Amino acid sequence: MQHWIYMVAAILLEVAGTTSMKLSEGFTKVIPSAMLFVFYAASFVALTLALKKIEVSTAYAVWSGVGTALISTIGIIYFRESISAMKLASLILIIVGVVGLNLGGGHH
Repeated sequence: MQHWIYMVAAILLEVAGTTSMKLSEGFTKVIPSAMLFVFYAASFVALTLALKKIEVSTAYAVWSGVGTALISTIGIIYFRESISAMKLASLILIIVGVVGLNLGGGHH
């Protein structure tokens, strides 16, 4: 169970890093620029710890898929990015794919 806690932490830290990247405005703002490196480094540490018990194919799919869905949601809600039927359907497909990989036996 602890490996999934590391996975959740890795996802949240990666999303924080990507949000900091947007907030850095092309590295013109110091604090968000510095934080994106801190968040990404911490995310990779947590992901590495999760990989001790989760298969790499499943771990990477969950990390990137859930991270993509979360950052897309943040973009739509917080940064007022556009939403379309195609974008929404694509996000749903990402979630379905991640669930499918987990149901497909991605456990040691």
